[in-house]
Amino acid sequence: MPTLSLMPPEFSVVRDDNKCIKCLACVRQCGFDAQKYDAEDDRLYAIDANCVNCQRCVSICPAGALTIYKNPPPMRPNAHWTEGHLRNIVKQAETGGVLLTGMGNDQPFPTYFDRLLLNASQVTNPSIDPLREPMELRTYLGSRAEPVSREESKDKTSTPLVPIETPIMFSAMSYGSISHEAFESLARAAKAFGTLFNTGEGGLPEDLYEYADHAVVQVASGRFGVHAGYLNAGRVIEIKIGQGAKPGIGGHLPGEKITAPVAATRMIPEGTDALSPAPHHDIYSIEDLKQLIFTLKEATRYQKPVSVKISAVHNVAAIASGIARAGADIIAIDGFRGGTGAAPTMIRDHVGIPIELAIAAVDQRLREEGIRNRVSLVAAGGFRSSADVVKAIALGADAVYIATAALIALGCHLCQKCYTGKCSWGIATQDPYRSRRLNPEIGAERLYNLLRGWSHEIKEMLGGMGINSIESLRGNRLHLRGVGLNEVELKLLGVKHAGEGM
Repeated sequence: MPTLSLMPPEFSVVRDDNKCIKCLACVRQCGFDAQKYDAEDDRLYAIDANCVNCQRCVSICPAGALTIYKNPPPMRPNAHWTEGHLRNIVKQAETGGVLLTGMGNDQPFPTYFDRLLLNASQVTNPSIDPLREPMELRTYLGSRAEPVSREESKDKTSTPLVPIETPIMFSAMSYGSISHEAFESLARAAKAFGTLFNTGEGGLPEDLYEYADHAVVQVASGRFGVHAGYLNAGRVIEIKIGQGAKPGIGGHLPGEKITAPVAATRMIPEGTDALSPAPHHDIYSIEDLKQLIFTLKEATRYQKPVSVKISAVHNVAAIASGIARAGADIIAIDGFRGGTGAAPTMIRDHVGIPIELAIAAVDQRLREEGIRNRVSLVAAGGFRSSADVVKAIALGADAVYIATAALIALGCHLCQKCYTGKCSWGIATQDPYRSRRLNPEIGAERLYNLLRGWSHEIKEMLGGMGINSIESLRGNRLHLRGVGLNEVELKLLGVKHAGEGM
């Protein structure tokens, strides 16, 4: 194995010695050993090759003495052979391994939310002031199938609808992939605001069962942490089939992250790798999925709606149709911008489709087949603002999942090194020295503030359109117009181009 990399460091750490007070905070706080102190020479220095630009040292430095710069590309500009390609090739030549990354797809594919504009009321349809008039953001998740006979109205196999006070939920992030402190922050905020958080595929820690009534408890292919008490404690059960950041493949949580508490929650030996198979080994058809859906409903006495989470892929509309007919109450669709703690770089960057196209296609297909009321649609994958949420609902979603935005609210700086377990912000780590940097009470407050701010903005946008209920916007694509989109894209999204009338 080569001992010297052919590629210079991606980042440079610059220290202003005139400002530095040698408090050594940067040395203590850096999770990647990029900051060093030589006691013999009384000198601080940086190992640039270790820096991932997480900005922890810059943020924590009391003297403001640190700056991190992106180094120029290590070769002459080449539109085909980009810096990213070069670094990947050199890294694989040195290691012979699969390239790994964290978070969502960061490639320059179109973001359709940025090509869609919302409508606003003017003269004939007056707008609504959300500060002075009622504005309803409460959303009900579950099957809305209406009984057609007195006998069916007494059917005990239907599951109750689940109300959430805002159409925004926290997406699946498992205990183990994120710290207990980050997990608890999500749970606390969800309960305080009246929405839901998703446990991910790692189970629910025993000390957080007080928040279970606001939990979507996930059943993934590895069945980690799944038992009768877990299923009955949650508000919604979610069968995870796919994930937007890595469609078609399983998951892998390295043994370094399987500490004693994580192992106890996942019900696996401490220090062993947690491997989730790519498929569920009891699901190879829609009929198999239907059997699992109703097994989970039977196990919880039909008191828990069952959701099925899938990746946004090329045939997503037909897949969603089958899932709806299999008895799911909720379908969660995760677009290719969705984040992850660890995924092969090539999978994350080149598999899947945008959530905007997926949610529009699924909503339209279910409407055409007359089964849209059987399921709620939840969109996920790269939601950055309240405007993205409103546009997704207009395209057909009932609610959305957010994860990356939530982690950013907790301090994440998108360094994409979650899989290393060295997160300096205490989020994607099981190291108690690092994880205790995140106070769950403060984290929950920041997440609550994010939901509050986005919800206020959603009310403002609804009021501007003359709508007083979020459910009135669902699938109402007449309130959307496209900009800079071709005819095929406009058709797939089901919207008109800007400038066209109603």
